[in-house]
Amino acid sequence: MPYASETSLVPIAPPGEDELPHDDGEPMESDRHRKQMLLLIESLDLFWKDRDDVYVSGNMAIYFSELQTMKNDFRGPDVFVVLDTVRRDRKSWVVWQENGRTPDLVIELLSESTESVDRGEKMRIYAKVLRVPEYFLFDPMKNLLEGYALDVGSRAYRPMDPSAGGELVSQQLGLRLGVRDGSYLGSEGKWLRWLDAEGRALPTAEEQARAAEEQARAAEERAQALAEKLAAYEKRFGPLT
Repeated sequence: MPYASETSLVPIAPPGEDELPHDDGEPMESDRHRKQMLLLIESLDLFWKDRDDVYVSGNMAIYFSELQTMKNDFRGPDVFVVLDTVRRDRKSWVVWQENGRTPDLVIELLSESTESVDRGEKMRIYAKVLRVPEYFLFDPMKNLLEGYALDVGSRAYRPMDPSAGGELVSQQLGLRLGVRDGSYLGSEGKWLRWLDAEGRALPTAEEQARAAEEQARAAEERAQALAEKLAAYEKRFGPLT
């Protein structure tokens, strides 16, 4: 730890999230990449809305060493999840302020300009420095999904075996990742989605609202049908007493 001077020997506290740049410095490759990131974060946040011990975010800098803060040589993951932590707003994830906690899962969205880094330097840091148990790569333009699990002994990633439908299991989260057709923020197409044990996509706020509307409409139609049956019965047999 650095000191204020050679004579005082008063330690200088390392910078925290209020002092460090919180943006990861890299714009999303395309509108599709941005929406895909938001979809993954939003749906998982909603799924865990009653939990206060998880943190889900993305496009945010993760700081894990003081040397890194001085060189500013690392960019944050597109999506990451931390378990067994405190759910609160943060400007950045500063490991030494988080009791040493690092992400339990990371997702990077591949593009031509970032793929070499995502498969190279970032993958090395996630495995050997941050020791992230699960690392997923997804190309939103080609709809290709890959998953890697950390071998703790070697600190290296081993490819996950996908299901017959191309889905991958996250042992850390107890969920699956898979590609599904759908619409998000006005864009139609295939999206990487969190899936439950039955293969159902965790809904977004828009999907929850749409489902509630459909349920309300179905209930209204059932009530209308019952009223019509009752009216027909009373017309034929007289009022019910």
